[in-house]
Amino acid sequence: MSLAPSKVRPGAARRSSGRPVVLATLGIPLDPKASAFAVDSAVETGRELVVVNVTKLEPLGLSMMLGYDALPELTPEVSDSIQRSTELARSLGVRVERLRIRSPRPVPALLELVRERRPGLLVFGPKPSAMRPRRYRRAVTALRELTDCLVWVAPLASAAGGAGG
Repeated sequence: MSLAPSKVRPGAARRSSGRPVVLATLGIPLDPKASAFAVDSAVETGRELVVVNVTKLEPLGLSMMLGYDALPELTPEVSDSIQRSTELARSLGVRVERLRIRSPRPVPALLELVRERRPGLLVFGPKPSAMRPRRYRRAVTALRELTDCLVWVAPLASAAGGAGG
């Protein structure tokens, strides 16, 4: 039996199983380095890429009843950065799932998603300069201490911040 040449990428057969790569942000545009790392990792490992934007849901019952909790991403910059990442991954043959989670507590919601999906790699990708430093450090600490997967964090602009890598 001979096999005909195929245009399928070497890792394509493995894409439906295994632990996905998760690229996450907190309602902030993705850092280009984080996006590139997540897409490269998904391509190299042949795994699915789950792109998730976890945003704060203000406790406004009437807004939820009227459907305002289902509005598009908060800013065009966030939508554009997420769209660029998903399009790049798809163009490279990666299966992509895009999620938006709205929660009064975004970091615990992200941790819950990580527990449910059991990724092999979590890329925490919001632009560090777009977040308050204390909030960024607290999120990074929680993700590193409370997950059982590899965690990659976008490097801070200054080495003094210490949350990079």
